[in-house]
Amino acid sequence: MKKIKKLIVTGLGTGYLPLAPGSWGSLAVSVIFLGVVWGSPGHWYCVSGTMLLLSAAAAIACVLLGPFCERTYGKKDPGPCTIDEWAGQGLTYLLLPLSGGYRAWLTVAALGFVVFRIFDIVKPPPARRLEKLPAGWGILLDDLVAAVYANLTCQLILRLWLLKGV
Repeated sequence: MKKIKKLIVTGLGTGYLPLAPGSWGSLAVSVIFLGVVWGSPGHWYCVSGTMLLLSAAAAIACVLLGPFCERTYGKKDPGPCTIDEWAGQGLTYLLLPLSGGYRAWLTVAALGFVVFRIFDIVKPPPARRLEKLPAGWGILLDDLVAAVYANLTCQLILRLWLLKGV
């Protein structure tokens, strides 16, 4: 059971990858996003529904397994724990415009990834304060705040881009 819990909190092992485990966790969700977009093909309701389910499942797992994660890795919001990035990155992709085909979809995926990582690292208010909450809530909520900022930023950039007809 401990191995299954570790597999979940490390975002299917992405938390064990070198250098920047949070970025690897976010990248995994970006790949899932592209797979759903290409498989749907680009139907916003299918893509957003899948991202919402992924984000909700990751958020629930993060809250429930947060105490286990902190005990296992011996610190608050440990690096190997990337399930919070899975929740945040999934939320970032929610309801983003998907017109334009394959190239545009790659642009949306890349933009969402980069913007979420920036906000997750910078932790604008109230993210840093929420990080202090106990166990799974502290691990999760700073990433969800970053995701809201990232989603709003992506919405603005992509909709202005669509208005220009690029």
